[in-house]
Amino acid sequence: MAMRRLAGKVMIVAGGGSGIGAETARRLADEGAAVLVGDLDGGAAERVAARIVADGGTARGQHCDIADEASVAALVQAAVREWGGLDGIHVNAADMRALLDDTDALDVPLDIFDRTLRVNLRGHLLCTRAALPALLARGGGAIVYTSSGAADMGEPTRVSYAVSKSGLQALMRHVATRWGKAGVRANAIAPGLVLTEQLRDHFPEDLRLATLAITRSPRLGRSEDIAAMVAMLMSDDGAWINGQVLGVDGGARLR
Repeated sequence: MAMRRLAGKVMIVAGGGSGIGAETARRLADEGAAVLVGDLDGGAAERVAARIVADGGTARGQHCDIADEASVAALVQAAVREWGGLDGIHVNAADMRALLDDTDALDVPLDIFDRTLRVNLRGHLLCTRAALPALLARGGGAIVYTSSGAADMGEPTRVSYAVSKSGLQALMRHVATRWGKAGVRANAIAPGLVLTEQLRDHFPEDLRLATLAITRSPRLGRSEDIAAMVAMLMSDDGAWINGQVLGVDGGARLR
């Protein structure tokens, strides 16, 4: 049984319909929070929320497109209306389909570049703008973004994704600096390879072994590893952590 560090808190997970986001929503609820699960797949968000409720937690699911300002505003408004305020938001959404065509600076289709930044960066700004007033009204709170080691690895491909994650880390530092004194904590998690339920059955064994070989852990990541870090950052245990990029990657990269 998880600790009840978040009893009485209200949390949003944007991008919580599957994988890391779904596990994070469950972990936050296990720790006592009321959780609004938002996802582009509204049905998936509702199913995650239903499982939380069936396990004795408090949750609701709602469609949310983080690239659409009105949709993001509606998500925050729903949490405030349902439970009276907001104490934290985990922004976890990304357009992973675009990665298939995300090549290099010479060849990447500009529509792929634009779409990636629209979701992975502009969408995170929209979530930030919607959540901040509600957090400030409670005297502060926590924003946790899902970033990536791609932000500073210098890969030969995935230029759009890397640019979006680098920009996201800059946004996080800006929020921490601008509103830290008002009680807002903003941090980013950079996961390593996490074998989500969707990835586990389709990930090539040779690539799994090659990735494991460059980590300093005896296993690859699980969604629960990221969820545990989000829960800590949302709780009072993370009260003195602000403006940081935290690598949760089994020691794949040392900082």
